[in-house]
Amino acid sequence: MHRLLLLLVFVSGMTSMAVEMCASRLLAPYFGTSLFIWANLIGLILIYLSIGYFLGGKIADRYPSPRVLCACTIIAAIGIALIPFTSQGILDWSITGLTEVSVSVFYSSLIAVILLFAVPVTLLGLVSPFAIRLSTTNIKSTGRSSGSIYALSTLGSILGTFLPVLVFIPTFGTKRTLLGFAAVLFLASLWGIPLRFRLLGLPMIALVAVPLGPLKTLPHLIFYQESPYNYIQVVQLPGGVRELVLNEGEAIHSVYNPHAILTGWYWDYFLAAPFFNPGMRPQRVKRVAIIGLAGGTVARQFTAVYGPIPIDGVEIDPDIVAVGRRYFAMTEPNLHVYTLDGRTFMRTTHKRYDVVIIDAFQQPYIPFQLTTKEFFQEIRAHLTPDGVVALNTGHTATDYRLVQAFVNTLSQVFPSVYIFNVPETLNTEVMATMQPTNIATFVQNMLRFPPGSLLGQVAAEVVPQVQRAHADGGIVFTDDRAPVEQITDQLIIDYIQHHQ
Repeated sequence: MHRLLLLLVFVSGMTSMAVEMCASRLLAPYFGTSLFIWANLIGLILIYLSIGYFLGGKIADRYPSPRVLCACTIIAAIGIALIPFTSQGILDWSITGLTEVSVSVFYSSLIAVILLFAVPVTLLGLVSPFAIRLSTTNIKSTGRSSGSIYALSTLGSILGTFLPVLVFIPTFGTKRTLLGFAAVLFLASLWGIPLRFRLLGLPMIALVAVPLGPLKTLPHLIFYQESPYNYIQVVQLPGGVRELVLNEGEAIHSVYNPHAILTGWYWDYFLAAPFFNPGMRPQRVKRVAIIGLAGGTVARQFTAVYGPIPIDGVEIDPDIVAVGRRYFAMTEPNLHVYTLDGRTFMRTTHKRYDVVIIDAFQQPYIPFQLTTKEFFQEIRAHLTPDGVVALNTGHTATDYRLVQAFVNTLSQVFPSVYIFNVPETLNTEVMATMQPTNIATFVQNMLRFPPGSLLGQVAAEVVPQVQRAHADGGIVFTDDRAPVEQITDQLIIDYIQHHQ
């Protein structure tokens, strides 16, 4: 019995961390993966485990029986096995129903985590103190016994951290990973229950083979995939237009129209970035970098407008790159793809660029390391003398705090900063130039292009929107302090309050 008890301790520790890793993947398509969501998730999991430790000690003292312990872990296994079948309904309700009463994303995810994971994780917390009580036969060996059990549980937790992330989730998906760990926990608990009940383990094992749908569904969905970084979805609209949707699905990360180059959305604005410099011609653009390549919308546009110039596209998720090539015609021979973090790429490249574009989101959050003064200093070191950096960010109808923070930050590094508020969207493009420039030069350059040309059409979009931007003495993002997620959450709350 002692070896079976230790096996249960190990499996329970492994399962508790596997559930936490899977929980982050379940929440990401609905709430993203911001620091606040992680704090929410980790904090609540620790609360559940703490409650389990406390209750486990009390119950073990009152009912020191393997049967009671195994009954608890079997219930935990059943609870975990139910999560794949109940999560979509609960999470849909959490993010849509609660926003109608102006509850922020933090509290929505809080309630979702409570409903999904409270019972099974609390029951898993019972295991270690219960096992210590069952294995203690001599008070002189209590310390050694408890130390061994907690060490074994921690070893299981280490395995439960790496196996789902490195093996099971990429191979089998989040839902089936949860079912697999639930089945293992169930089997590891059977030794402590009466023989007549052990056949109940067969349906639990069979659940692993049950067909499961996507984590989240969208209309016109033609492809979905879980990657190590994102929940990837491809939507096809009438006319063959395809859209790349990541994670919670509240924004489109790439669009492909087989019949048109321009989109009418914010991607078009990047094409105008070089023209702040006097006498600028398309032929002077020699190399471009795109941080946040996604499905290659901007790379396709730059190739069509500027010709087959070298384009270095940086995308941290290799599965998104594969989707871009398969569904978004991201096959330009002049496009060189680097599957790296954008900050890492800038630190390691030796090339210089006429334009650096930053359109990296784990929606709706911009990774903080791509927002700071230090990062823009690294970009400056890789720009040509007439180079331009352009980034996409967001606002609400009344709240431009995030835009202003970028203006403040870029103004610390570049002499001239401009903003473009894209009509009928929540997007703002911020551009900064290596040289002191002005709007008059930009307008003059853009109006040279015939109205029917691609750049002429871009001019019609961007010229009415260009504004000179100025620092206001407010927050500057740095590597030490960049509250991007906090400001973004405030924007979300503001948006909800004005759209009830």
